[in-house]
Order: sequence, then C-alpha cells, then structure tokens
Amino acid sequence: MAEFGLIHYNFRGTLEEFLDYASETGFQCTELSIRDIWNEKEGQGFEAAKEQAKRVKDMLTSRGLRASAVSAGNTFLLPDEKARQAQIDRLKQVCELARIAGTSMLRIDGGSPNPDIPNDRAVYLDLIVSGLSQLTDFIENEDFRLALDNHGLVTNDADFQIAIFEQIGSKNLGANVDTMNYRWAGHDLETVRSFYEKIAPYAFHTHFKDGTGTRGNYVGLALGEGEIPLEYAVKCLKDAGYEGPWVVEYEGKTDSREGYRKGLEWLKAHV
Repeated sequence: MAEFGLIHYNFRGTLEEFLDYASETGFQCTELSIRDIWNEKEGQGFEAAKEQAKRVKDMLTSRGLRASAVSAGNTFLLPDEKARQAQIDRLKQVCELARIAGTSMLRIDGGSPNPDIPNDRAVYLDLIVSGLSQLTDFIENEDFRLALDNHGLVTNDADFQIAIFEQIGSKNLGANVDTMNYRWAGHDLETVRSFYEKIAPYAFHTHFKDGTGTRGNYVGLALGEGEIPLEYAVKCLKDAGYEGPWVVEYEGKTDSREGYRKGLEWLKAHV
C-alpha cells in the first residue's frame, strides 16, 4: 500500500504543530530537516542532539507517524580537503541522528556553486564522487541509504546524477526525485519527462511538487495546479517498481496547510 508523506518545509509553526497537522490530515510519514534534531548554528553539541533525536522519535510515534528521511543540509563543493573531511564526518553523525529518530534514509545535496572552486561540471562531478566514495563503506556496512536530491543548479540534471551513481556503484546510493526541480533549473517540459524516465530506477524517495516557470519566474502551486507532468512522474516511478514514500512538498504563497492537504488529495487520487 502506498505511503503518503510531507516535508517539514514552508510550514509556519513549531515542530509539534507540524506533526499534529500531519497526523490529523492523514499523512503517514514526514521528511524532517536536520535542524529539527540538531541546532548546530547555536552550538548544540552532538550528545544533546542525540537526546533531541529521541524526543523527535517519540513525537512521531505518539502521532502514528514515522520519519521517511532526514534532510542533511550538506555540500561536497568545498575548496580544501580539511573542510571536505569535516563534511564527511558530519554526515556520519547525521546518519546516527537519523537512525535514532527512526529512519536510515538521508536526503543529501551535491552542493551549490562555490566561488572558491572552478565553475566546471567535471570539477563538480569529481568533488561529489570523491566525497561519496569516502562514505560508501560506512553506509553499506551500517545499512544507511543516501538519496541525492536534484536540488539547485548542480545536481539538477538526471544524466549528471546517474553519472555519480555509476561511478560510486553502491546499492545504498540513489535519488530523491523532486518533480519540480528539473523544471525550476530551466529544463523544458519534454526534457523533464525524459529525466523522470531516466531517474526513476534510482529513486529512493520523492518530493511531489508543482508550479510554473523557472528560477526567478517560478511560482509554487498545489499538486495538479501547475505545469509539471506529475501523472507521468507517477507512471515512471511505478513502472520502475518504486516502493518508497510519496512525499508532498509545497512552495506556494497561500497557507501551507491547504497546499499540503490538496497535495495529499492529489496523491490519493493518482497513486
């Protein structure tokens, strides 16, 4: 049976209010942000974060929910080896926190263009592959799965994502398929459809998101109200045997509660 979720993003209110909403609306799981667990910017230590992860797990369980993934908030596009190693070490810690919170799935990013490194796709590929290769033994031995998002301007190309997967060659590395992001990055809708076909066999997790336009002209909308070929994304994922969660993301300007409710209705009708 399909499992429907939503991402803790663009929702006004506390984590508890968000989880109450998710449960009461009929969702079964949610993608959490690492910020829900580990307040790094304010200097929260790792041991305190582990205690928070336990509290988050209890919050989920008491509402009949589970964490589908934790968004790691990482980057591999850093100019020096010391900074890159710090990211690897941090990702291992995020994995541990995610497991305490009840999931072995991390949604990860490749990173954003960095003025301190060459703006070159080959450089981006080498840095991301280098970083992930240092994590491969760890995620396989500990049975974590990393879902690389098609987020931003670096990994927002299915061919580029697949090149990463092929170089790493691990069954524990796959994709988070965000239905809007390929379009947001500037690809035309025909290319977006072809990307769905290519990336679906690698899918570990999803963000079902709709809207119109690209980059500065992008407008977020509820599922089914924009230009994104969502039904084709569903078909590609089903044809590829996808069995993961179907997760709504909403970036519209109206109340996120309404946007997520509409998204759940759309998923129930089409999945």
